[in-house]
Amino acid sequence: MREEKLGYFAAVAFVLICLCLWVFSPQIIGVVNQKDYEVQKVNERTSYKIRKSVEDTARSMISSYQNDKLAYEQYKDSESQEHQSWAQSYKQRANSTATKYNDYILKNSYVWEGNIPSDIDMELEVLYD
Repeated sequence: MREEKLGYFAAVAFVLICLCLWVFSPQIIGVVNQKDYEVQKVNERTSYKIRKSVEDTARSMISSYQNDKLAYEQYKDSESQEHQSWAQSYKQRANSTATKYNDYILKNSYVWEGNIPSDIDMELEVLYD
């Protein structure tokens, strides 16, 4: 009877030690996280909803950039100080959009895997004087 209790105690201790090693071992957690990351990337690459969302966001940012760029070009050579001030504001907005867009495309380029739609630019130009 005593040996039987000792066997149960040893089994429970073994399970607890294995559980602690599993929970607190960074290598095991790292392997599990890497697998989850790989599965998530494949899902995102093949998901129509994610691809559509990325494309819609990119097109929206391109449209905003083009509008600000055209307004900047319209007012930049004006003799009016007010119009030149507007031009600078449009330039700042266009540059901000271009920077955010370029970063967004860089982070989401895996969605297309080299098959980018023709109406989406890989990079927007930052405006200089």
